[in-house]
Amino acid sequence: MLRTLTIRDFVIVDTIELEFSNGFTVFTGETGAGKSILIDALQLALGGRGDASMVREGASRTDISADFAPTPAARAWLEQNAFALDDGGALLRRVIDNAGRSKAYINGSAATAGQLRELGELLVDIHGQHAHQSLLKGDAQRALLDNQVAVRDPGAAEQVRAVAATYKSWKALARQREEYETNAKNVLLERERLEWQVGELDKLAAKPGEWAEISNEHSRLSHAASLIEGAQEALNALSEAEQPILSQLSSLNQKLAKLADVDAGLQAVLDCMEPARIQLQEAVYALNTYVDRIELDPERLAQVDARLDAIHGTARKFRVTPEELPDEHAALKAKLQQLADASDVEGLKRQEEKAKGVYLDAARKLSATRAAAAQRLSAQVSEAMQELSMSGGRFEVALNPCEPASYGLEQVEFMVAGHAGVAARPLAKVASGGELARISLAIAVITAHATTVPTLIFDEVDTGIGGGVAEVVGRLLRRLGQDRQVLCVTHLPQVASQANQHFQVAKGTTAAGKTVSRIDVLDNKARVEEVARMLGGIEITETTRKHARELLAS
Repeated sequence: MLRTLTIRDFVIVDTIELEFSNGFTVFTGETGAGKSILIDALQLALGGRGDASMVREGASRTDISADFAPTPAARAWLEQNAFALDDGGALLRRVIDNAGRSKAYINGSAATAGQLRELGELLVDIHGQHAHQSLLKGDAQRALLDNQVAVRDPGAAEQVRAVAATYKSWKALARQREEYETNAKNVLLERERLEWQVGELDKLAAKPGEWAEISNEHSRLSHAASLIEGAQEALNALSEAEQPILSQLSSLNQKLAKLADVDAGLQAVLDCMEPARIQLQEAVYALNTYVDRIELDPERLAQVDARLDAIHGTARKFRVTPEELPDEHAALKAKLQQLADASDVEGLKRQEEKAKGVYLDAARKLSATRAAAAQRLSAQVSEAMQELSMSGGRFEVALNPCEPASYGLEQVEFMVAGHAGVAARPLAKVASGGELARISLAIAVITAHATTVPTLIFDEVDTGIGGGVAEVVGRLLRRLGQDRQVLCVTHLPQVASQANQHFQVAKGTTAAGKTVSRIDVLDNKARVEEVARMLGGIEITETTRKHARELLAS
């Protein structure tokens, strides 16, 4: 549940700190006082879009923090994303400066707005004041039904994703087959070109690393005479001359060894020279091996020269470096194989039919799941309509067959019969504003019962409702508050009177003459005055106060 909400320098809010409790909480106040600003601020903390216009005039930044007691799902998310649990809670914070730059934090650690949204979806569900308008759209109706199913059965969400994925695969193969049939001639020409290129590279058969190896061998063979001469000269100087360096060094080491017996101070010199003698001896062995191995080989030089020319010429023809030829060969072979596969029209048709079959299997399973959910939701909303003064009214979720689509084999359409004895018709065509508001609220309350999110927010969803229906709405929300934390922005006294906790939002003026919004927690006496104001307007009489007390007592 939401424990505290702290708002600083947001729109017309200076500084506000609110503490929330369980149950049903309402926010009331005059129109324009800033009731919905609270919801906007909370949405910002939950990762909503923000810009510099949200910063209070004259302030450098807006800073909003929302502290929640996390659910097991939220706690698991925090652990998976390496956010430490802050005193067992989840603290979401958003800062936006007057240049529009945004920063986000979770439990004191830097986060992204996307991470705020992910975590927020596990903590809060917001039903906006215009939710009933979206109910008129087919996509929104389908999404609502699918979300309702997913809450009860997490596997159903996977069904929706599977239908979308298999549809995408099927249509990709269909496009590939259609493109081939349309461009068969161009495909044939491209295939012939690739076959020629791959044939050229097959004949060359350049191997990875070959260019470097053969270049090195060519350099060695072309300079063989110089290499032999230089190596032999070094070998003579070291070990084969009349007074070779190695012999002289060995003789010096022997003399120094005898002198070191007389004066130990020479031992350090001897320790330096002996390793040098050993290294020179190793060099002599290596030179002997090198001289024995290297030889003049004009025939091999000619072969290597021809290979270099072939590789270099082919690389120039294909406009790549010699080192890149093996990769180019592999890439062209892969393209040719793809084209060969794509050229097999019958094979493409078989793949397309198989993909279509996989899609239809997934779509039919989703259809069965939706049918069960539609029946359940229809019955629940119809029952709720009776409570909301729509006696005899009936709500139906129709699943109308349609052409295969990424969302399945049916269009979801909400149907309503306003009273007994009439046929149900599409919601968009028959529902009046008041009926639509009541049906929207019924759906919101029912879907909220199914969700595991602990905090539910209703932002003026009771618009268009009044009288006895409003009192029923208040009771529904209070009943919902027995299981969840329910926050509601309302203008109806019948709803406000049902709350366990009541906040009043009002405008005030600072010493500098600037308008700010303030929020007060109302005690019983103040609640009577506020409910009386909502009942009677500006002029509050003893009669309206009496009526207010009666509402609160009920």
